[in-house]
Amino acid sequence: MFTGLIETTGKIKKISDKNNYLVFDIEAMFDDEKHKIGDSVACDGICLTIVSSDRQKFTVEVSQETINKTIAANYKVGSKINLERPLKIGSRLGGHFVSGHVDDTGLILVAKAVGDSVELSVTFDKKFELLVVEKGSITINGVSLTVNSVIENRLTVNLIPHTLETTNLQNLKANDKVNLEFDIIGKYAVKAQESSNPDKQALAKLSEGGW
Repeated sequence: MFTGLIETTGKIKKISDKNNYLVFDIEAMFDDEKHKIGDSVACDGICLTIVSSDRQKFTVEVSQETINKTIAANYKVGSKINLERPLKIGSRLGGHFVSGHVDDTGLILVAKAVGDSVELSVTFDKKFELLVVEKGSITINGVSLTVNSVIENRLTVNLIPHTLETTNLQNLKANDKVNLEFDIIGKYAVKAQESSNPDKQALAKLSEGGW
C-alpha cells in the first residue's frame, strides 16, 4: 500500500527483453536505506518487485499484463519516473490509499500554466466515470492529486510548484499517456451499489441487447 506522495525520481538506465516481459534497471537514491531484494516500489504508480539492487540502482521485472495495462512500454533509456516505497505502519497518511495497481491509461488533452501552477486536463475510459468525483482523489503516474472538476470521462487537476519540481509531471504535454489509479474507496462503493441492485443490472443488460 502506498500514499501517492513521491519520495524521489529515478532514471531508467537499461531496458532488457526477457522472454515475454521487460527488465528495467533504475538509477535512484533514497534518503535512508539500501534497496532490498523482494521489496516493493511504486514506479510511476506501478507496484513492482525489486529483483536485484545495489546502492545506486535497482532492477525490476515488468510482466506482459503490466506492459499492456500501463505506460511501461513507452519508457526509454533516460526516462524519468516517480518512485515511492510502501507505507510504513504508523506513518502519516498525507496523500490517500494507493494500491499500485493501475486501472487505466489516461491521455493528456491540455497542459496549461495557471500562474506558477499547471492545470492538466485528462481523458480516460468512460467505463470508469463513476469512480471520479469532484474534490475526490486520483493518482496520476503515482502522484496523489485532487480532482478539480470532472465532466463525463474528462477530469482536471492542478499541479502546484512543489509537485512540478519533485515529480515527472512537469514534463507532461498534450497527447502524452499517463498511468491512472482511481480511489480504492470509490471502487468498493460502486461495487457495493452494483451488488445491491442485481435487478437493475439485469434490466440494463436486457436494454443493451435491444429488449
